[in-house]
Order: sequence, then C-alpha cells, then structure tokens
Amino acid sequence: MKFNIILFLSLTLSFCNAQIKTPAASPSSKATQTVGLTDVTVEYSRPSAKGRTIFGADGLVPFGSKWRLGANQVTTITFSDDVTLNGSKLEKGTYGVLATPEAAQWTFHFFPKESGSWSSYADKEPTLSVSSPTKAIPWDMETFTIMFGDITQDAAKLEFLWEKTYVGLDLGVEVEDRVMSNIDKVLSGPSAGDYYRAASFYHSNGKDLNQALSWIQKANEGDDKKFWQLRREALILADLGKHKEAIAAAKMSTSLAEKAGNSEYVNMNAKSIKEWMMSK
Repeated sequence: MKFNIILFLSLTLSFCNAQIKTPAASPSSKATQTVGLTDVTVEYSRPSAKGRTIFGADGLVPFGSKWRLGANQVTTITFSDDVTLNGSKLEKGTYGVLATPEAAQWTFHFFPKESGSWSSYADKEPTLSVSSPTKAIPWDMETFTIMFGDITQDAAKLEFLWEKTYVGLDLGVEVEDRVMSNIDKVLSGPSAGDYYRAASFYHSNGKDLNQALSWIQKANEGDDKKFWQLRREALILADLGKHKEAIAAAKMSTSLAEKAGNSEYVNMNAKSIKEWMMSK
C-alpha cells in the first residue's frame, strides 16, 4: 500500500511538472547584419495576417497609434557603433523601437532599452523619431518581416514589410575615418604597449633577454612612461647582470608608482633595489 502511494505521488508530480509545447502564434526572430564595420541586430516577434486587415482605421494596427513593431515584447535594435537613420544621428546602444503607421508614412521612435514591455515606452520621450514614406508592394506579405537590403560598405536599408506595405529606413555608418585611423595606427609601427607585451613574453619565457631589453626600452621611450613598464625593464636588466642600470630603472618606476598611489609596485621595487644593491 505504501509503495502504491509513493508511485501515485511520483506520477502526480511528473504530470504537474510536464509542459505542453505548442508553436508560438508570433514566433520570435533575430536578424543580424554587419554594415561596413558596424554590427546591427534586430530582435522582434513576427505576427501573421491570417486573413485580417492589418493597417487602416479599422485595422489590427490603427493609423495614428503607436505600435510595438511586431508582437509580444517590444522590438529592439542594437548598434555596435554610432549610426545615422534617414540622416539623423543615433548613438551606439540598444533601443526599444515603436512605430506610428499612417497611410502615407510611418514614424519610428527609438527609446533607450529599459524593459521588454512595449507599453512602458508609449508615453516617454524618444531619443530619436524619424519618418519614411510607405510604398505598396505587389504581393501579400503574410508575416511581418524586418530585413536588410541595398547593403554597401557604409550604408544599408532597414526594411519593414507586412500585408501590402513596405517602409525603408536609410541606415548610415562611419567607415572611412575608422579605416584611415586604423591604417595610420598599423602602418606607424608597433605601439609602446606592443613592445611591452613582446618584451614581457620574452622575459617571462626565458627567451633572448637582449631582444627583450631592446623592446622594453623602445616601450619606455618618450615622456609618457609607465611604472609597470619601467619595472619590467629593471627586471630584465637585473637578469642580464646590469644591476646599476636595473636600480636606476626601478627608482624611476618607484617615483611614478608613488604618484599613481600604487604601493604594491613601490614595495616590489624597494625589495628589488635592496637585493640588487648587494649584488653590485
């Protein structure tokens, strides 16, 4: 009898925990596109017309009212860099997007993403609102679709289609200045940080110390010296038996570390200087 009760309770709990999965009426979708050097990601839900009138005074989406631009939670769009939409600037980040459809145009409203509830944005002031004209398409788009078209190295079209309506937003991204800056940086040669990392690798892994010294000294050229880089130079010099030079580098490192309020490097340098003074 006890066994039967336990079996009954186990089966009851199993049925209680079981969940029946059915297809979503408006399935979620994610569209990602790289435009130039900028990643753009749209996340939204895709309702279908199912024989209903979508846009209009008596439609599922009435003219003149803010719409979640899909179904379920608010549609979001993420830009990895600053962009322009129809020529207006928008900073990088994630935005909740609503739209106000009209017969002749749609107005898109971009809000900093705060929650998934689209209604929480309806009465707030958007960061940006831009409008684009509608166009009739010669077929029925059964399921609401957001896509990217007309992609070039610095622009694309963010496209919205449903029923017989098409609307496009001109998306612009910065490419030339970023590429030119990157070209200048790469072709100008290794940075101080590059020399420091190369020297640190050689030193830590017991490779050519003279080469490591050459690199770390390049890293420490100029007026913008770093206490941790000077510490590395001191350690390499000491390992090469150049204790006088190591002490001088450690003292410079200590001075900069004191100004930066880094007691750890001050203490490490003091200990090393004491040790190297005995080896001179």
